[in-house]
Amino acid sequence: MALAALQSGAVMGILTGSTASILLASLAPLMVSVALLVIFTIAVTNALTFPRLHLALPPAALASRPSPMPLPPAPPTNGMQEGTAIDYAKSLRIALLIPARNEAAVIASTVTSLLQQDYPHLQLLVLDDHSDDGTADAANGAAGGDPRFRLLHGQPLPPGWMGKNWACHQLAHAAGPADSSLAEPLPPSLSESAIGLVISPDILVFTDADVLWQPGGVAALVAEFQRSGADLLTVWPTQITVTWGERLTVPLMALAVLGYLPLRLAHDFYHPLASAANGQCMAFRRTAYTTIGGHAAVRGAVVEDVRLAQHIKASGLKLRMADGNELLRCRMYEGWHATLDGYAKNILAGHGNHVPLLLLSTLFHWAVFVWPWFWLAAGTHWALPAWPIWPAILVALGIGTRAVTAAATRQRIGDALLMPVSVALMTWVAARALWWRWRFGGVVWKGRILRDT
Repeated sequence: MALAALQSGAVMGILTGSTASILLASLAPLMVSVALLVIFTIAVTNALTFPRLHLALPPAALASRPSPMPLPPAPPTNGMQEGTAIDYAKSLRIALLIPARNEAAVIASTVTSLLQQDYPHLQLLVLDDHSDDGTADAANGAAGGDPRFRLLHGQPLPPGWMGKNWACHQLAHAAGPADSSLAEPLPPSLSESAIGLVISPDILVFTDADVLWQPGGVAALVAEFQRSGADLLTVWPTQITVTWGERLTVPLMALAVLGYLPLRLAHDFYHPLASAANGQCMAFRRTAYTTIGGHAAVRGAVVEDVRLAQHIKASGLKLRMADGNELLRCRMYEGWHATLDGYAKNILAGHGNHVPLLLLSTLFHWAVFVWPWFWLAAGTHWALPAWPIWPAILVALGIGTRAVTAAATRQRIGDALLMPVSVALMTWVAARALWWRWRFGGVVWKGRILRDT
């Protein structure tokens, strides 16, 4: 009897183990399928409904807008006349603010593109943040004495500040009368350098030194700002990618935004977690910027754009997003090594500086976008159900998600076929960020060690 009971227990154990294995083998593909279907649905919905910057312009403005160009570093046209811009945009005064550190290679084209905008009530401020490559001379040369332009020289970095945040803080003060509600006063030397430029702007537009503005770009931004009623309008420029490293990683920023954050949630759900932003172009209503405390409120943040968007929502103000739709263009990084360092700078901060969360995110992307390829290639060896139809559908959904977001942001759709390679490269990025965290206690960027606070 004892022997029979023992044998019966062994058989039941084997059967139970086999059942658990079968359930687990079926559950894993099911979970991946649900995740991919949700991501794909969000991506398609967002791609169809994402505001396009050029759509805010009236048909007449579109018809008269010059074709997109590569912008040559030509002398700007000074002294814009009233009546040359869109009527409904005339009343808003714009301050275009560029923090620049070692941007000599790109700053001239950016300054030229902004001073050539057909928009009145515009001022352009560039702050040279202790560059050692001739950035200041390049910016001044491109401005050609345009009275709407001022070059500022940044003050020493105070303790507890990130370099870009401190530069943007100084720019915001220099753009108009100092506001006492912004936590840090403007240094006297900086105030003196900005004399004669003050127009008390309605909108503060922070834009990076490598963002090229096509004709009509500023007018379209203002039009969308007014149409949406935004307190913060953040714009995603069209990303220029040249090398394979750029092509397979930079577009993933669009996939993360379009695939993981429903647009209605980002716009209408007033919770800081439902926030996204792109520091390449952020347009604040001046009063809203003051209300949240400006860049002083995020002084120690590496990913300051998302933090600012969170502060906007926490204050009950309106966040809106838009696609630059070729009106704004940017090559974020030149080559794989620059891309690797640039993404490694942000990836851990983008995960709340939680190492376990970054590791879990990396594992998730391998499971969702790479594992179905292995399943498809393995044939029947894994004894998983519904081969090859099921893994083929999962592979198609992964490719489709990447292709939809590429099409929506004017990237190469064919690169979606290399999504597993993209995931592998982003794993490399994550590994570099973790190495920096272990070795330096932060990230390394432009000769500085940044520790997110």
